[in-house]
Amino acid sequence: MDEPPIPVIRLGDTGEVAAALPHLLGFRPAESLVLVSLRGPGGSRVGLTVRADLPPPYAAASLARTLATKVVTDDPAAVLLAVVSEAPDVGALPVPPADDGSLEAWPELPHRDVVHEVVLALDARDVPVREALLVRGGRWWDYDCPYPCCAPGAGTPVPDGDSPLAAAAVAGGAVLAADRAALAARIVAPDGPAAAAMADACLSAGRAHAQRLRARGIAAVAAEGDAAVAGAAAACRPGPDTAGTRLPDAQVAAVLWALTVPAVRDRALALALGDDAAAAEVLWTECTRRAPVPLDGAPATLLAVSAWLRGDGAMANVALERAISADPDAHLPQLLAEGLDNCLPPADLRALITRTVAACW
Repeated sequence: MDEPPIPVIRLGDTGEVAAALPHLLGFRPAESLVLVSLRGPGGSRVGLTVRADLPPPYAAASLARTLATKVVTDDPAAVLLAVVSEAPDVGALPVPPADDGSLEAWPELPHRDVVHEVVLALDARDVPVREALLVRGGRWWDYDCPYPCCAPGAGTPVPDGDSPLAAAAVAGGAVLAADRAALAARIVAPDGPAAAAMADACLSAGRAHAQRLRARGIAAVAAEGDAAVAGAAAACRPGPDTAGTRLPDAQVAAVLWALTVPAVRDRALALALGDDAAAAEVLWTECTRRAPVPLDGAPATLLAVSAWLRGDGAMANVALERAISADPDAHLPQLLAEGLDNCLPPADLRALITRTVAACW
């Protein structure tokens, strides 16, 4: 199966990148340090984006080295650094005495110590920092700009409207969340009567699953599970026939129990590689959200793969946290979390999944 085309987005002006940061991350960052890999001729193409919470001063050097290690996996020609923070200007820089002998001072942009540590960490890897930005209150500053537009009290407005970077993210299937907590909220389990009804459906489906295993064996049950997954994915395909429809609890429960068979789960990975990739992500999202623990582990793992292949590392991380919480000893989500933490490119993950699926048939 061919990898879907990835839009080639060229770096425009600095304000455009500042405006596109939420789309590059999948959510609106707050109090964050963001590194954007710049690739291609002259470092004009936006590549891997990594983010972390802004650290306390004592941890700045360690975090800078960690993020530098991650972003250089993309083999960047240069890196754009962005600090997203609502912190006010801090400190004061003394200047030569005025005519009357007094010292004048002016405020300084916040988090310059973090910027300095990132520049050092990337310089140690022979990767230059193209620009270092502060994004705050709908405006942006260049830490290295000496002109009045970047004075602490000034700044340049972040452009309104959709940039090519934002448009490409939306075309790739990204849905912008207000913050990282909003990403997690997409797969929060319901409570009340809905949760009770889903639990009852899972108990009933579990009894039927166990009976089929005893009566027919694992191979027959796996084949039925493959069919259940395929049917549910088809019901989630975008289009007028499925718009606004909700999978019945019994159908979700059947998929959840089917995914407890490792071969079914591994073959289900193939859905993220083909024409039903969007439908699969809808299915895994719905199954993860509605599944009781520990049945949520397998669909959360599959959701992480779908999001990762789409380039949405933030959603992949949220889904893997859910999968590991469901079963801390599960091997596959731990491996995926390690790969994501080490910035394994989606293309490499795609190749790995292709080999895994081929071994399941």
